[in-house]
Amino acid sequence: MTTRRDLLAGAGLAALATQLPLAALAQARDSVTIGMTLEPPTLDPTSGAAQAIREVVLQNIFEGLVAMDRTGKLVPALAESWTLAADNLTYTFKLRPNARFHDSTPLSSRDVKFSFERAVAPDSTNAQRWIFTPIENIEAPDPITVIIKLKQPTANFVYGLSWGDAIIVSPATAANNKTNPVGTGPFKFARWNRGDRLELARNDEYWGPKPSLAKAVFRFISDPQAQVAALRAGDIDVFTNLSAPEAIPQLKADPKLKVTLGKTEGETILAINNAKAPFSDVRVRQAISHVLDRKTIALGIYGFDVDYIGSHFSPLHPAYVDLTGTYPVDLAKAKALLAAAGFPNGFECTLRLPPPAYARRGGEIIAALLAQIGINAKIEPLEFPQWLERVFKARDFDLTIIAHTEPLDIGNYARDDYYFQYRNPEFKALIDKIDRTVDEAERNKLYGDAQRMLARDAVNGFLFILPKITVTRADLEGMWTDWPLPLTPLAEVKWR
Repeated sequence: MTTRRDLLAGAGLAALATQLPLAALAQARDSVTIGMTLEPPTLDPTSGAAQAIREVVLQNIFEGLVAMDRTGKLVPALAESWTLAADNLTYTFKLRPNARFHDSTPLSSRDVKFSFERAVAPDSTNAQRWIFTPIENIEAPDPITVIIKLKQPTANFVYGLSWGDAIIVSPATAANNKTNPVGTGPFKFARWNRGDRLELARNDEYWGPKPSLAKAVFRFISDPQAQVAALRAGDIDVFTNLSAPEAIPQLKADPKLKVTLGKTEGETILAINNAKAPFSDVRVRQAISHVLDRKTIALGIYGFDVDYIGSHFSPLHPAYVDLTGTYPVDLAKAKALLAAAGFPNGFECTLRLPPPAYARRGGEIIAALLAQIGINAKIEPLEFPQWLERVFKARDFDLTIIAHTEPLDIGNYARDDYYFQYRNPEFKALIDKIDRTVDEAERNKLYGDAQRMLARDAVNGFLFILPKITVTRADLEGMWTDWPLPLTPLAEVKWR
């Protein structure tokens, strides 16, 4: 029987509904919508180098033996413990006995062996094979024990296992992970509407603490103003890396939102094709370095100062050496270096830019700076899949701008086939020595030598560390606001 009180309560709810936006009524407190600038090209982090893949899947869908937490500390993941023998070569990992893949298959030591051997197979597309090349052999004596013997002591071996390239996959599903990823993480893949959104659902069989969120939606919004509009309208709950820094004051003034300026490991560089004339001449690269006014570039992109770098190394690491003074802004010296290299009137080149705002906005500023010494850089904007194919894979470029967000990735400069094609046997020998050096103080000293060598050779134009602008709903908790690795873990995210 309907009472007068019931009618009044219903009328009150109806009145309230007319006052609230539909988005607020529809908002489930066990779901979250996350905005991202770039859409991942695939969903398998072992299939390519795109940061956006790891942002979505690492520590959500896929896991490694170890993980990195929000402070940059290594913590157990699929391996609940590990030990290193006295020979500094033999690691024994103990797996979690209750971990399962999303198809309910139990995790086994055989899956670890398969994953790592797949990473170094001749047909591997893994972008960070260096993580696995020190491995001599892998044994799986029982379902939860993995024994890995290295060829030589490798100081950063376990560190590399926290990267997205070292996820553990199942032989039964690995071939389809690009579009239908099956991992062991706290969330399962639900659906992917390309060009728009990707949905995850809570994994109720997860071996660890169950997430508060039942559902997470990643929406891909490349236009900076559209990002701001979506946040202000409540269409998205969080943007992990906002591309419109000029909107920060406006967003900070909104009581429904919270803005955080965090740190990343993203060395942002003007990457140079060292194998292509005239950039193969160190004097040309040094001339470019002498015109790169980092402060002008950063203020033009962000409107505020950032952490500047003079080599490919993060200021957060204890081995960091401040080399920002190696090439002071000096147009006369830059012109003299160009003339000595045979280009007294400069030359023409292309500057191929991926979509992020730091690249597109920074490209305009850098092109203007280069023009001061006669280098006419023609700007060519590329979508990110094009950039990956042409610049990163095919090495078809003169100059480009990109942020390298993996931590401690200075070793990439020892790879002859890496896209900026720096080929220096002395540097390769130094990195090999670093990898073999177990003593931390000695290793940090060698890292300093490596930084100075890259600066001396002006391998790239070293600019700044990518800042992380995170905007969330004021009552959303648990998002990473710093990026020791480029990922967006959701297991700890919840509504207050």
